[in-house]
Formats: sequence, C-alpha cells, structure tokens
Amino acid sequence: MPPLGVLALGDSITHGGGELQWGVALQSWALWTARGLGLPYSPFATDGATVRDVVGVQLPALERRSARPEAHYDLACLYIGANDVRALHWAADAFERDLDAAHHALAARAQRRLAVTIPLDLGRPRAGRNVEEANAAIQRVAARHGALVLDLRGMRGRRVLMADHVHPTAFGQLAIAERALDVLAADGMDVLERPWELVRYETTRAGRLRSDATYAYRHAKQSARAATVTARVRLQARSEDSPR
Repeated sequence: MPPLGVLALGDSITHGGGELQWGVALQSWALWTARGLGLPYSPFATDGATVRDVVGVQLPALERRSARPEAHYDLACLYIGANDVRALHWAADAFERDLDAAHHALAARAQRRLAVTIPLDLGRPRAGRNVEEANAAIQRVAARHGALVLDLRGMRGRRVLMADHVHPTAFGQLAIAERALDVLAADGMDVLERPWELVRYETTRAGRLRSDATYAYRHAKQSARAATVTARVRLQARSEDSPR
C-alpha cells in the first residue's frame, strides 16, 4: 500500500489561513511543502494547539477521521510550541515528555518526520528563555527519534511575520516551505516545484505606503498590549512577594 503523502500537525501556524499579502493567499507552509514535493496533503493542525493537544486531540483524530487509519505517510510535519512557551505556566519537562510521545507515534506512521524549531524573537512580550528551552527539547527529541529538523530560530522581520511576531505572513509561510524543502532535498526527497515559483504578485508605491501604515498601526497596538501585560505580571509578582 503506497504512502499517503504529507501529514501536518501543529497549531495555527501550520493550520494556515489569513489575509492576502500582495494578492498571495496565506496558506500553510506544510501545504506549500506538499505542493513542492508533488504529494497529497493531510492537515490535522488546529488553532491554539499545544503539544498536549497534538497528543490528546490531533493524533486520535488521525485515527478516527482517516479513511485508511492504518496508512503510512511519506512525511509528517510537526511544528508546535509557540502556544506552550507563551503560556503563563511553562513546564519544559512536560513539554518534552509530550513531544516525545508525539514523535514516537509519528515514527510509526511516516517514513520521514520534520520537526521545526521556534523563532527566538517570538511574541510580544517576548517569550524569552522559554523558547530556548523548547528548542533544546525539540532538537533532543528529534535526535532520539531520527527526525529531521527545520531551524527557524533566526526567522524575524515584517515581511515574513505579522505584527504579533508569532504568525507568519503569506510570504512567511512560503519562506518556511522553501527552507523545509531544502532540508528534505538534502535528505534525498525529490523537490518538483519551488513555492515561490507558484505565485505571482506586483507591488505599487501606494500599496507599499498603505501596507507600511497598516503595519505601524497594528504593531503599535500589539506593543501597547504587550506593555500592559508585562506591567500586570510584574505587579502581580510584587504583590505575591510582599509580606502579608
């Protein structure tokens, strides 16, 4: 029985969807990767997911909602952790334990697995050291299970990330897919098309000015929200530390 193509699990970054960028649709990086490989695509990523959701919701859904629940895949993509590291109660040990369970399950279902590290500049306020701890876990677990690693630690900038510094833009999704295909090609997979070759767009001066203004407005809102959150957390910490 031939494998079914590309399986994708994760959060909203892999789920995809959102506004156009110069007329280019915002599609999941994993979908662009599947198109580049010329393979069918099976998405199970969900918005707001954590690694616990991958293990407890997405993997069981793969069994329930698949016409061939016993089937294998050419490639399984797992990009998870952006919501985990921004949670109020980050637990590195629990993250690695659940991530290990996810990779163990995927190793039995896919010939290749692709794990993705998290950009270090993630979020506003920044997730900070949590991201480094998560990335270390992602790399350790990938090594234990023989998975490939797509390194996005240095990904940043308004062209590829929205004002929240979390979600990729349409061009960001394409950029991730291009990097993913580089990793897969180096491991012997045949790349039939490059995602950037599948899109056409034109920019105008007026459009660029409008885009700059929109981004500046959204970034200012995000920065103000981040400052409020930071102040609230610090105030709560001082309150908890003060003598009663």
